[in-house]
Parts: sequence; structure tokens; C-alpha cells
Amino acid sequence: MSPLSLSCRDVPGGALITVTGELDSTNADQLESYAERHRLPGPGLVLDLTGLTFMDSRGLHVLLRLNAAVRGQGGLLRLAAVHDVPARVLQITGVWLALHIHPDAQHAAAAMHEHQADGVRDRQ
Repeated sequence: MSPLSLSCRDVPGGALITVTGELDSTNADQLESYAERHRLPGPGLVLDLTGLTFMDSRGLHVLLRLNAAVRGQGGLLRLAAVHDVPARVLQITGVWLALHIHPDAQHAAAAMHEHQADGVRDRQ
């Protein structure tokens, strides 16, 4: 089993968390608490899943909870670079169509920044 590794950096419009390793019932709570600590109210959140090699149903559950939490504060959860087993889990459960999925972290961060800029223009 590959341990879960998490890192975060701020990007325009929110935070980008890089998730590496395996996301399963033994560590899914770790991702949820890490994301809650590092995201700001309102802005979006990007999860870069380039290095995520496995995800089980508990990992899927955490993604859905994070999506609801971010939306509840007016932001959007964006997933970047979802491949292999994690992509298959999202596809067969139908969650793929319910989330904002981007080819890579750069595209996700740009879309998040654009979304935030649109919101600022709407309030003016």
C-alpha cells in the first residue's frame, strides 16, 4: 500500500491540494481534515490527483463531502488529472458527471480563478 501524501499551496481563487498515493478507508479522514484546514471560506478548492493511484468508496465519500462543503460556502471543488482506478470509480458511480474535472492542475486553477473573477464582476 502506498501511503497518502498531501501538500497545499495557494493559487488565485483558492487552494490547490496535491494528493499522492492511495485514498482508502484507512486515510480518507486525513484528506478531509487536511482540506478543511487549508481551504478558505468562499473560494474554490482544487485537488490535484495526478499521483493518486487508488481510491475506494470511502475516498469517494470524502470527495462528495468536500464538494458539498465547498459549495456550501459559495465555492467549487475542482478535480485535476484524475486517472486510472480513481477515474474508473468516479465514472462507474456516476460522480464523474457531477464534479468539475479538469485535465490538469493548471487548467483547474485557471478555471477557479476565472470563476472567482466572474463572481467579483457580478457583484459590481
